[in-house]
Amino acid sequence: MGKSYKKDMTSISKLTDEQRRITQENGTERAFFNKYFDHKEIGLYVDVVSGEPLFSSKDKYDSGSGWPSFTRPIKHNVVEKTDSTHGMTRTEIRSKHADSHLGHVFPDGPKEETGMRYCINSAALRFVPIDKLEEEGYAEYLASFEVKET
Repeated sequence: MGKSYKKDMTSISKLTDEQRRITQENGTERAFFNKYFDHKEIGLYVDVVSGEPLFSSKDKYDSGSGWPSFTRPIKHNVVEKTDSTHGMTRTEIRSKHADSHLGHVFPDGPKEETGMRYCINSAALRFVPIDKLEEEGYAEYLASFEVKET
């Protein structure tokens, strides 16, 4: 697991205006008008700034919210913080190493899973398809997509 994830000025300078607004200025993109809300490919969603793995397509589901929604993050790569903006208290989700704003988590997800809905901005994510995981340095996650024979 020697891959290093960090936030630096080079990675920030490569962001689009929308990615910068979302990840660095705690923005929110429009529901249903974002890249991954209905994305169905198999692979990993990583932080657009640092590349740290955040969510697996195995945990993605259609919440009807218009944003990509997941039942759980990849362990140890997200941080929860209290967000008291906009006249309400919510739980914000940020990437651990780059401190990118990702979205929020709510306790209204699928009960048969975790019961949680990680509602994430597409602009904070980059998708790495399963056939590119090894090439892009995420080979350790390949096993999690293998189908177990019964």
